[in-house]
Amino acid sequence: MALPGAASAEPAGAARDSAAGVARISVAADGSQFDGDSTGGAITTDGRRIVFASSSKNFTPGAASSERVYLRDEPSGQLKQVGSYPITSPVLSGDGEYAAYWVLLFRDTKVKLAQWTAGSSIGLNCDALNCSQPSLSGDGRYVANVATIGRPSSSQRIDVWDWHAGTKQELAWFDHTAPSRPSISGDGRFVAYQDGKAKDVFVWDGDHGSISDPIEGPSKEATIVQISEDGSKVVYLSGSDTYVHDVSAGTAQRVPNVKGLAIDPTGNHLLYAPNDTTGPSLVLRDLRAGTDEVVSDQPASAGVDAVSADGRDVVFQSTADDIVPGDTNGKSDVFVRRFS
Repeated sequence: MALPGAASAEPAGAARDSAAGVARISVAADGSQFDGDSTGGAITTDGRRIVFASSSKNFTPGAASSERVYLRDEPSGQLKQVGSYPITSPVLSGDGEYAAYWVLLFRDTKVKLAQWTAGSSIGLNCDALNCSQPSLSGDGRYVANVATIGRPSSSQRIDVWDWHAGTKQELAWFDHTAPSRPSISGDGRFVAYQDGKAKDVFVWDGDHGSISDPIEGPSKEATIVQISEDGSKVVYLSGSDTYVHDVSAGTAQRVPNVKGLAIDPTGNHLLYAPNDTTGPSLVLRDLRAGTDEVVSDQPASAGVDAVSADGRDVVFQSTADDIVPGDTNGKSDVFVRRFS
């Protein structure tokens, strides 16, 4: 399977604007504002490309009032519509060549893969009625997703597709449809996922074909957030705290009284929302130094794949109109904060 016009992404070391500060991403190449809400936001390992969804009609002539998927290349300012009708925010491969999202097709859901070079998307093979909640490897070759079985759905499994080879691995089966969202490492070796009914988080190791015991231990309930691109750390929530699990050591670092949202590709920077809503809405923690950087003082939110390597860049969404000058569209916009 290949997307039309498939080609390699530009070199990861290509130059980009690295000026510190905040910029609005959900604008056209000439800087004109979108006239619809823009949401989500995921960023590449090197911070040069960002994907998001928007209901804007003024960027794409003739567009209906529905969500579209956009990829933005920061060095050039080029913006491409690469897909349509996402159910939730799209995710992004580490190199920025591919984005994945899921759509409603008649009564069922299917995963689509969009490509920067082709500027279009295709549906991935799915042998279940519903495939959803995709996560991409660093080069976009491997896609982890949830497949639900039956009508109405009564069970589900975690799959990993190698869409280059057209092969699939089934990692786990559940006799329920409680949330089980997977997250895949950059090389496709590790997949972290949860049993939403038992409230347990597991890690699958593709090199050994093995599945860990619940990483939170026997006495906690846990909800997965994300595995880092290098596969070294898994972020999960338990109670009012966030934990960063070291896959190799089997230990976890507790970050109390916060909701973890994303981890950077190296596993060293955690994006979180404080449970105390009187302060900043988004904060980036250096897990090695134990220091924090404020991402946004205004009401804001973010999802997985929101942080570039070493915490240099963070992408987020907000309805606030005073984050950058000239924000007068009265809509939700996507922004990036650059720390260096």
